[in-house]
Amino acid sequence: MPKFMYSGSYTAEGAAGILKEGGSARRDEAARIAESFGGKLEAYYWCYGQTDFVCIMDVPDNVKITKFSLAVGASGVFNGKLTPLITVEEMDEITEADIGDFRLPGQ
Repeated sequence: MPKFMYSGSYTAEGAAGILKEGGSARRDEAARIAESFGGKLEAYYWCYGQTDFVCIMDVPDNVKITKFSLAVGASGVFNGKLTPLITVEEMDEITEADIGDFRLPGQ
């Protein structure tokens, strides 16, 4: 099942919501969202600095998770980043793949 890392930083409005609802409410909502897409939440962490949270989800539907990311980003409560994750085994397969001939720009 495809794995994604979703991370972000909250705006002032989003931070106010965290103060009101607490941190576990966001984790629980992330789990609910992943399950609604047929997946599961693997991990949810709060962070210091530029990034306020990081979660890792197993989600089988690239279209739904991407649309979710766009919809949440459009909400204005935080700036998010969706990152597809690649396993070590997938990277081995990628590095061994024959991609045929192609011309690089400027060559």
